[in-house]
Amino acid sequence: MGKPEKVNDLLIYTRKEKVIDMPYYGFYFDPTYILVLIGVVLCMIASAKVKTTYNKYEKVASRSGYTADQVAYMILRNAGITDVSINHISGDLTDNYNPKNHTLNLSDNVYGSRSIAAIGVAAHECGHAIQHAQGYAPLTIRSAIIPAANIGSAISWPLILIGLIIPRVDFCITLGIILFSLVVVLQFVTLPVEFNASRRALGILEGSGYLYEDEMKGARSVLTAAAMTYVAAMVSASLQLLRLVMLFGNRRR
Repeated sequence: MGKPEKVNDLLIYTRKEKVIDMPYYGFYFDPTYILVLIGVVLCMIASAKVKTTYNKYEKVASRSGYTADQVAYMILRNAGITDVSINHISGDLTDNYNPKNHTLNLSDNVYGSRSIAAIGVAAHECGHAIQHAQGYAPLTIRSAIIPAANIGSAISWPLILIGLIIPRVDFCITLGIILFSLVVVLQFVTLPVEFNASRRALGILEGSGYLYEDEMKGARSVLTAAAMTYVAAMVSASLQLLRLVMLFGNRRR
């Protein structure tokens, strides 16, 4: 047995000056991945909250007797909006207002429902239609950002991976991070749009007779829970961007 030598913190022995190669297999934990986990947990909590809150008030029918699509129709007409069609679409809470084709789309569990939850959701989408009709600036900005943000979401990670695999084009990493930042910008701009639509909806429902005063608590709870999903998405995207900057911002060339 030869003289012991310390290589890579391991004691190995040499014979005739020849080092016996002993590969080291270790485990590496990326501490920045905690940021991703925080974002995932926040989104899961927000999603669970909106589902449980909606399910709770979906079982409570409004005493007004109006269905959600009827309320949407009356809100739009009272706001002087006559060029928006109300459509029934499939899905679970896939409700949306499309400013491109002026359609207000209500999902299976909202369209035709008399529940407090459904009426609240329909009124919220009407809030977006009113924003569009009045030229609400954050909505206009969001509509302009969406195409670029979609591109950024689709190609940011492929660019980052290309930059990691091919050192000569590592500028792709920086480009990927910049494109991903567009997703974060979109999330930030979305917040005032969604909160404003909910405020408009609650203001209309409160004094319209579409919901009774004691039913407003349920509608408010549903819309507040829904708004928190956008907050969680914004925080999650921001943490992901922070992680990318921490990993590659000071990357050695």
